[in-house]
Amino acid sequence: MKTTVTVIVPTFNERDNVAELVERTATALRGWDAEILFVDDSADDTTAEVERVAADAPLPVRVIHRAVNTGGLGGAVAEGLAAAASDICIVMDGDLQHPPELLPQLLARHAQGDADVVGASRYIGGGDSGGLGTALRFGVSRAATWLTKAMFPLRLARSTDPMTGFFLVDRSRVDLPGLRPQGFKILLEILARSDLRIAEIPMEFGERRHGTSKASLRQGMTFVAHLTRLRFGKMSLFALIGLVGAIVNLGIMWLLTTAGMDYIWAAIIGAGTTIIGNFILQERFVFADMRTGARGLGIRFATSVTFNGIEAALRIPLMALMVESWHISSVVATGISLIVAFFARFLFHSLVVYAPRGRRPAGVAVEPPVDTATQRIIRAIDAEAMRPGEL
Repeated sequence: MKTTVTVIVPTFNERDNVAELVERTATALRGWDAEILFVDDSADDTTAEVERVAADAPLPVRVIHRAVNTGGLGGAVAEGLAAAASDICIVMDGDLQHPPELLPQLLARHAQGDADVVGASRYIGGGDSGGLGTALRFGVSRAATWLTKAMFPLRLARSTDPMTGFFLVDRSRVDLPGLRPQGFKILLEILARSDLRIAEIPMEFGERRHGTSKASLRQGMTFVAHLTRLRFGKMSLFALIGLVGAIVNLGIMWLLTTAGMDYIWAAIIGAGTTIIGNFILQERFVFADMRTGARGLGIRFATSVTFNGIEAALRIPLMALMVESWHISSVVATGISLIVAFFARFLFHSLVVYAPRGRRPAGVAVEPPVDTATQRIIRAIDAEAMRPGEL
């Protein structure tokens, strides 16, 4: 009989959770033709515990023990996807923070037929992230989510929690050989490298029962590096335009201050000129693929200019403080402040200025995007940056 669903559980020293996880999963999937596949990277006897529990389990339980921890948790999930008996796979952690009782809801949502991925989200109505524990961990999680959505504003437009480790995916819709997972965030890898339909159900993220969190500064650095590899194209273009704008800004300041103008007025004129210039270049080269689904040109321009104006109004006094208090060059102070402002600008433009609008009413025509030779070159560069193993 063909297995309907495979539950993939990556584990690392999770021995004390195995028996309860299998029992609760089997209860939740009673009536389903299901299997549980553990992919174990443990240094303890988790593999032996899985084999012991499997002998009396009410559903098939398998385990793959990896001698080499290639790709971390994400690599374990990728190996599980390749070895699963079913194309419908559900990934969940082995620490019981992902409640197995939600498995039928994930399957029911997928059965509606309009989604290739169904994520269990902590950040939609009915969801809860209390299991993260401290306010610091919650803040880090939210900041990472915002940054990730800013990097992929189109592909993640319908995902409130692209960092979740509890999700269903139709394996047949994923290019498994093309995955290059690193660290914890395998769903991000799947969504970034595939054009998949996304749906979500709410999840109350539970407290850890046994073991310790695998999160660390090293894992955080791995995540940042992985995110950069995945989305280097769009951010690099934004950075390049920002660099050109910064050079123009500094050049205008230098010319005006050399001519005898006060550096504050020179900074205001330089900022105003580059704000408009940067918008024109970003509109054409960075966010061209997002303009059709975003709000009108006038609103985009007004929103962008307003934000940059407020940012400049805050940045220029800061720059003046550095000049007056630290006695450094006004040009150097401006350069430092522009670097700090870069990340705020990128996040705001990706998440707000070019945010996709809601669905248009039936019968309203969609203006086809203009396809120029320059845009085709930019898309080719972006596609090359998205190729697995690009860094």
